[in-house]
Amino acid sequence: MNHVIIYTDGACKGNPGPGGWGVLLRSGAVEKELFGGHPATTNNRMELQAVIEALRALKRPCRVTLFLDSEYVRKGITEWLPGWKARGWRTASKQPVKNAELWQELDALVQSGGHAIDWQWVKGHAGDPGNERADTLANRGVTHVLR
Repeated sequence: MNHVIIYTDGACKGNPGPGGWGVLLRSGAVEKELFGGHPATTNNRMELQAVIEALRALKRPCRVTLFLDSEYVRKGITEWLPGWKARGWRTASKQPVKNAELWQELDALVQSGGHAIDWQWVKGHAGDPGNERADTLANRGVTHVLR
């Protein structure tokens, strides 16, 4: 399996407001940048969309180290998701899971992709070069939708 290092980030100008997502993929010496956005969204939705787009970009099963600065996404995928699914996409307090359609899409990509994913949290805006590039790409996504 190829090893791919991925950095993802989401951005939102207002919450809700125009938002963007950014992805930096690295495999050996090869790098790929992805970004996009939505005119009316939330930061959490953009954080989720960044991870979804990153995994969509992988064409075959890979060993993935995925760096993200969103505890919402990291904990959601590594801790909360099994309970949400068992409760019919309800939280422990019986409320509907926010962004359920994105969580379901992410879950399907994780389950069907054949990837071995190591989910790594990194502190945002703290000088990590990969995270800073993903942040720049996410902000480029915002700028793109504001044109």
